[in-house]
Amino acid sequence: MSEPLHPAAPHHLPSFITAPGDTDVLMVVVGIVLIGAVLAVGNLYLHLHTLPERMAHKSQKLQFEIVAVLGLLALFTHNHLFWVIGLFLAMVDLPDFGTPLRRIAGSVDKMAGVAPEEDPAEAPNEATSHAAATADAARPGAAKSEVQGHA
Repeated sequence: MSEPLHPAAPHHLPSFITAPGDTDVLMVVVGIVLIGAVLAVGNLYLHLHTLPERMAHKSQKLQFEIVAVLGLLALFTHNHLFWVIGLFLAMVDLPDFGTPLRRIAGSVDKMAGVAPEEDPAEAPNEATSHAAATADAARPGAAKSEVQGHA
């Protein structure tokens, strides 16, 4: 039961025109493509936005944190200058002033006869851990008590 076409309508309608009550396939396909395009562009934007942080990840902790904060500021304020500053900061290797200053302070403490303070952020040296292991091994019965304690 198809209704006749209006006399002013062309006799050959394009394939994307659907009959009343049928599913509009073109609209469904365009909707899926639009959702896919929005997700792809959003993924590309966020991947590009994290570029300075990924570049600065190999650098010092302070430099990485500054670049990360600049990236967040750029994301939430939509001010692209923060992103550009973060990108430049990630590309530049900042000199390490902290290590030489700590070594100088340790040497001055040693010259003054003050015991140097251990930095909890630093990992223990291999020589220190080797000396501790040697001292433990020199204790008589140390290995026996450790083995018996685990039994």
